[in-house]
Amino acid sequence: MNWDVFITCAVTGAGDTTGKSDKVPVTPKQIADSALDAAKAGAAIVHIHVRDPRTGKGTRDVELYAEVVDRIRSSNTDVVLNLTAGMGGDMVLGGDEKVLPLDEIGTDMVGATERLAHVTRLLPEICTLDCGTMNFASGGDYIMVNTPSVLRTMAKQVQKLGVRAELEVFDTGHLVMVKDLIAEGLLDDPIMIQLCMGIAYGAPDDPSTFMAMVNQLPPGAIFSAFSISRMQLPFVAMAALAGGNVRVGLEDNIYLSRGEMASNADLVARAVKILENMNVNVIGPQDVRKKLQLTKHS
Repeated sequence: MNWDVFITCAVTGAGDTTGKSDKVPVTPKQIADSALDAAKAGAAIVHIHVRDPRTGKGTRDVELYAEVVDRIRSSNTDVVLNLTAGMGGDMVLGGDEKVLPLDEIGTDMVGATERLAHVTRLLPEICTLDCGTMNFASGGDYIMVNTPSVLRTMAKQVQKLGVRAELEVFDTGHLVMVKDLIAEGLLDDPIMIQLCMGIAYGAPDDPSTFMAMVNQLPPGAIFSAFSISRMQLPFVAMAALAGGNVRVGLEDNIYLSRGEMASNADLVARAVKILENMNVNVIGPQDVRKKLQLTKHS
């Protein structure tokens, strides 16, 4: 049991959710405002993607990240910044028979340095590293690509920047990659891991699989966990019971209850209520910085 839990809010993601809920933030102002509302509701960390304001689709545009980060940093609300570095590893095959050429619209493949361009410029306290390649959608030909060589280079660059890597783990094999990075000295203590459950073709979100993942974590690692859709809120309790921390937010789930659309602040407030009803202490950004030994950049 973890009695001192921090909450991460995954504010918008890059998925096709904007057509399903008008509460999913799209513009830099909307993303920053939603992140700040989540922080006021109890989130110590905000996990940030950006979207093209014209189309609503996920993008790697550094200027959009810069605007979101500037709006958050210039506010009076303290919160730990966690920027995704998952964009730039999207490969969509041409089809089941004619695999090549790749689909030009959905494919976005760039090297390690370009994937970290916004991190290098903005120096958040945390950025994510997706620790493996996997089929990432229940239909179609989309593959999330993260090769060992790219991950090693990204880990080395993140370490040099003084940014804490949050290691996104979607299945047990990804923990093998994490342990390799640790053994090679590419990650600094404390090791920070996010267990991503319930995503198609990754680890399912049943308790047995989840605890199998927890039991394979590197010694001393600090972890969070989440599941998607209707299992997001039950995983608030499950993560704390397993000794971890919590992630909620519109990247992973757009409902507060059946038929009731949520905002990020709604989901964070519900997570706080669940934890406090378990007599768990929800810790804030200053305590998180101490726990994770984070460097706050201006």
